[in-house]
Amino acid sequence: MEILITGGNGFAGRHLISALLKRGERLRVLVSPLGDSTWLEQRGVTVFRGDVRTADAVVAAMRGVEAVFHLVAETKVWGPMRDSYAVNVTGTENVCRAALKAGVGRLVHLSTFTVYKMMIGRPVTEEDRLEPLNEPYSITKAESDQLVQDMVRKEHLPAVILRPGPLLGPGDGRSFGRLADRLRAGKGIIVGSGNNAVPLTYITDVVQALLLALDSKLAIGEAYNVGNDEPLTQQEYLSAIAQDIGVAPPHIHVPYSSLYAAAYAFERISTLSGYRIPPVVTRHGVKILGGDNRISIAKARRDLSYVPQVSVREGVRLTAAWYRLQDSRMSQTTERLAK
Repeated sequence: MEILITGGNGFAGRHLISALLKRGERLRVLVSPLGDSTWLEQRGVTVFRGDVRTADAVVAAMRGVEAVFHLVAETKVWGPMRDSYAVNVTGTENVCRAALKAGVGRLVHLSTFTVYKMMIGRPVTEEDRLEPLNEPYSITKAESDQLVQDMVRKEHLPAVILRPGPLLGPGDGRSFGRLADRLRAGKGIIVGSGNNAVPLTYITDVVQALLLALDSKLAIGEAYNVGNDEPLTQQEYLSAIAQDIGVAPPHIHVPYSSLYAAAYAFERISTLSGYRIPPVVTRHGVKILGGDNRISIAKARRDLSYVPQVSVREGVRLTAAWYRLQDSRMSQTTERLAK
């Protein structure tokens, strides 16, 4: 099968590409004009230079394609709304319209669980309304999710939507790496009691869901939550990271409401500075780590036969092993340069 992947050079994209290559699929990736495509080219992946914000570039990359995985997103949780909108909404519309024009048989759109209202006291289901937090990432991801739904209904776009929880796995320098760095520096904190569920999803389980969404006859036109229904609590998660990287677990508790209020203040300061000053912490981050958030995966289990294969605790162990390896390599490089 000839498959196009947007965002194929990112964290989830590289794991998906590895799985698709094992299946023998023919792959092409839309890479930004200045992006480093070395990893892709070494694996025989065809590289198209372009940007999802430019419709013509997407159309050119889509010609002759049988399926599309739309993974690319502007993931900054604080910054100008126009930047997030251009990638997450306009870019998604460009991909969907190009797919219709090319007669693509299946488009899998990677959304996020933060399109829902968080901390509702029960697992969110696909029947819940899209009610995102008022910040650029969640708002524009909800708009793009709704856009895909509307095009499925009105224009018969053969799309499937996946809404995973926060991703965990080797290569996750952004979320796991930052948490591990803080714990190693002795700056880790627990938000609130720490007894809240953190709905992490190991990366190979997300890849499993992406492949099932590609293959299942039942999936077209549907949206599916993807996650692990046996989550760790925040305190268990942070303690597991600390144990696996060999540092002391955090013990300082910061009240949720106080940190959330501080995050809002930091966001306002960032906005007033013209986004030159990044917020120290965001409301998005506080809700992800400190809120009690659970995801129902019953629909994905039923329709797609999706079953999480890697426990969250094992996922932490595997990701921590990757983190330690990167740290070791960096230390070796520093020693060589110092000689």
